[in-house]
Amino acid sequence: MISYLDEKGRLAEGYKPAISDEDLLKAYKTMLKTRMVDDRMVTLQRQGVITFAMSSLGEEACAVASAAALCLQDWMYPQYREAGIMFWRGFTIQQYVHHMFADAEDLILGRQMPNHFGARSLNVVTVSSPIGTKIPHAAGCAYAMKLQKEATVAIVYFGEGATSEGDFHVGLNFAAVRKAPVIFFCRNNGYAISTPCSKQFASDGVAPKGVGYGITTFKVDGNDLFAVYDTVRKSRQYCLENQAPVLIEAMTYRLGAHSTSDDPSLYRSEKEVAEWEAKCPVLRLRRYLQKRKLWKDKDEEEWTAEVKKEIDQAIAIAKETPKPPLHSIIENVYFDIPPHLKEEYEQLLSALKSKS
Repeated sequence: MISYLDEKGRLAEGYKPAISDEDLLKAYKTMLKTRMVDDRMVTLQRQGVITFAMSSLGEEACAVASAAALCLQDWMYPQYREAGIMFWRGFTIQQYVHHMFADAEDLILGRQMPNHFGARSLNVVTVSSPIGTKIPHAAGCAYAMKLQKEATVAIVYFGEGATSEGDFHVGLNFAAVRKAPVIFFCRNNGYAISTPCSKQFASDGVAPKGVGYGITTFKVDGNDLFAVYDTVRKSRQYCLENQAPVLIEAMTYRLGAHSTSDDPSLYRSEKEVAEWEAKCPVLRLRRYLQKRKLWKDKDEEEWTAEVKKEIDQAIAIAKETPKPPLHSIIENVYFDIPPHLKEEYEQLLSALKSKS
């Protein structure tokens, strides 16, 4: 397993980081921002303010480090624990909160559940709830870019549980045969909701599956920002130079619940969670930055205060923002709204009017 940064914030002897100090600080701040936003959204769901939330607690390095290693022109297909890629690419907390509230300022106008973010301007394709469906989509996107001779790659994120879906095998086989420049990024966080890896597959993790399809494969410490950054950066280069796919298995851990609909205490022990808390990617990177005097306690206090203020303001604005207009329910599926949808919309208006 590729790993450079230990739990005490020390880099392996002889390793020289490829990421600049400027990007390193941005990455840390983005990881911390993601964690704070996630925590607040879970709280809002518990209060009944929003309907649903999912946290990337413990997995922030996978999203942020990989986004840092790619170019803005590269296409990204997140699953739902990759809010960090949105913030890295410039998505504001206000935009994210509007999405979580599914209001009129939500880019997708409430047509998806909360935590199903995306932005065309950032080349981030909207999250889809069915597990694994984006895997063949990303492979197809990469193949299309190859045919058009574009110097870009696609990356798709998924958990190890998605490897039990047919879409995983279809996507990998297509990309391997067609030599599509796509990065398959598997976050192996130990559990597919409550199902542990031992009940998902008998192989030694996900990596052997990539080898079986003839795909260049890496196994990396998903809680080590340096390891993820370097591996994704080299994978991107490999994809473009060889016009071929790469599979990355990032070993990480979901410290929180699967979603606000889950109680992880029913299927895993407190001892197990505590062991992984010591490997926390945010804590690990903070220790490294502090050792190099790139980050101080004062910086931490100021940044968290700034992010908290921004979250508070974003929530206040979202609470005053109306829901999407009713007419939007029949828009954006067809270029021209077909007659049957117009008829159904008129029936809906009539029904609502009769009840008022």
